[in-house]
Amino acid sequence: MRGRVAVSPSEAYICLDRGRGRKVTVSIEALLGIERGHSAISFLAAIEEGLPVTALDRLAETVAPDDVRIKVRLIPKATLERRRRSASKRLTREEGDRLARLAKVFSFALEVYKSPEKAREFLGRPHPMLDGKPPLDIALGTSPGADLVVNLIGRTAYGGGV
Repeated sequence: MRGRVAVSPSEAYICLDRGRGRKVTVSIEALLGIERGHSAISFLAAIEEGLPVTALDRLAETVAPDDVRIKVRLIPKATLERRRRSASKRLTREEGDRLARLAKVFSFALEVYKSPEKAREFLGRPHPMLDGKPPLDIALGTSPGADLVVNLIGRTAYGGGV
């Protein structure tokens, strides 16, 4: 992780702007601001090592820029303040896993909806297949909840009933 060059949120969206009408993927690593490794194992290692606290800031700014509570929905305020004051300024494996889970959901929503605004709109709007809850709330809750939201986005993209 150390010494890697991160991609800014605006750079992550460049491929969306240039790829009008094409299938687009914004990597989970780009959303978290870490360099994409040579394998999936390198991404797992980055989470194990501890993502930088800045990954939370970056993801929150990208996924829900108008939601002042998004960070504390992922990591309790006192814990986050402790992480920021620590020498390493790194998140625990569990906290990194939560961020990666949300980045995965948002990355797939971007791929399907082709714009950050449309992805945010889908994630923030109550959905009847989620008992009237917004997909973002479900995805933030648990790993199975995030999987349910990814499945719902996939059904939207590939013609399943939604």
